[in-house]
Amino acid sequence: MRKVKAPSRWSAEVEIQVQFFDLDPMEIVWHGNYVKYLEVARCALLDNIGYNYVQMKESGYAWPIIEMNLRYAGSASFGQRLLLRADIVEWENRLRIDYLVSDAASGKRLNRATTTQVAVDIASGEMCFVSPRILFEKLGVPAP
Repeated sequence: MRKVKAPSRWSAEVEIQVQFFDLDPMEIVWHGNYVKYLEVARCALLDNIGYNYVQMKESGYAWPIIEMNLRYAGSASFGQRLLLRADIVEWENRLRIDYLVSDAASGKRLNRATTTQVAVDIASGEMCFVSPRILFEKLGVPAP
């Protein structure tokens, strides 16, 4: 039975199939490739809120990842279909996204992860200690 997380206001799900080039010598997905899977889910999420990397740059902000945590619970293998889920869980002072990588057929959890990004003013190179107004607008929430 597949467990489904309650819908988030800001989330995205993407299904992918594990490719041969993602495997390590043990014939399972190399642990570093999960970072690439998170990026796939994050891009879908940013597209959903109308604030992808191109739009970020156009708004005058870069959003580098300053922290990433991954916890592995299982392994994926060649041809396996994976469900990648990303949810925005924090946005006021930083952008924190939680991820779940699971087997698409069974719902079995393979990986949980979190990334934290901060806004950096492109013109000055200064880190913003409060998320810029544009993020609040894209999320449809009032700015502080």
